[in-house]
Amino acid sequence: MLIRSKLYRAVLLLITISGIGVFGYSVFWDYSLVDALYMTIITMTTVGFSEVHSLDGNGKLFTIGLIVFSISSYGYAVTVLSEYLASGVIFEQFKRKKVQQRIDKLVGHTVVCGYGRNGKQAVAKLKEFNKPCLVIERDPEIFKELDRLGVPYVEGNATEDESLIQAGISRANSLIAALPSDADNLFIVLSARQINKDCTIISRASKETSISKLRIAGATNIIMPDKLGGDHMASLVVTPDLVEFVQRLTISEEGSTNLEEIAINDLPLEYLNKTIRDLDLRKQTGCSVIGFKKVNLEYIINPAPNTVLVPDTYLIVLGRLKQIQKLQKLF
Repeated sequence: MLIRSKLYRAVLLLITISGIGVFGYSVFWDYSLVDALYMTIITMTTVGFSEVHSLDGNGKLFTIGLIVFSISSYGYAVTVLSEYLASGVIFEQFKRKKVQQRIDKLVGHTVVCGYGRNGKQAVAKLKEFNKPCLVIERDPEIFKELDRLGVPYVEGNATEDESLIQAGISRANSLIAALPSDADNLFIVLSARQINKDCTIISRASKETSISKLRIAGATNIIMPDKLGGDHMASLVVTPDLVEFVQRLTISEEGSTNLEEIAINDLPLEYLNKTIRDLDLRKQTGCSVIGFKKVNLEYIINPAPNTVLVPDTYLIVLGRLKQIQKLQKLF
């Protein structure tokens, strides 16, 4: 910021000297405006062209002064410009502009607010599934890691509407509020919901008392990492084999998912208002339907074959990797 102010000062100084030259030649030596500007420019640039009119002693002294001040100003401007280029500010601005152009092209992406422990895990998972995402962060140290990972980011405070708008929240499909402060996450959820009514908002919470407030603000889902961690550790004691099996169902390595979610709206039209039996996934792909999400967001475990596939519902499908890939290729 200091370098930029110096650069502005150097430009202003050159403009001021130019103005003094034009004023002096036109007022004291009766030059026309064009001739006064011409004399000022050739004097300041020291190109050595002839004078428009011959000058008296005072005119020559004025010209000498103009040359001395011009050379000093040029020297100052070159020094400031060199410092500006050496600092990398201009290259940083080009990089930010390029990143912002990339962000402006994103549609249906996920905005991750905060790149702490939870935010980092969220970004890693989204990248595993090739889901477009960006991060809103204000810690300059984190920008290097995001650049290395190729994750676009917005430098700013996620609690401010300007940062959310810059991140394209109006075009986003989902938002993850992963800041350590429940109050900050509450503010993010409230702002994001006002801008994008249809966005899926997932918020982190540290206290149970914050859950109801986040829901009222518009959070779709609320996660308490500490509670989940405790439950998971206790489950490893009570039902270790079951927990290990469930872990293998989600992600065992990159791209090897065993569970798939099918939106009924994405199916071919001939399957709408048909039954799970009509879909015949088991025969076509080898996958099994283990869950059904109704319009009222209620889940049915192991739905009956005569369950009707109405719009705005979802199927949860289980299968081996090749079966899932066949399912994705089919639908």
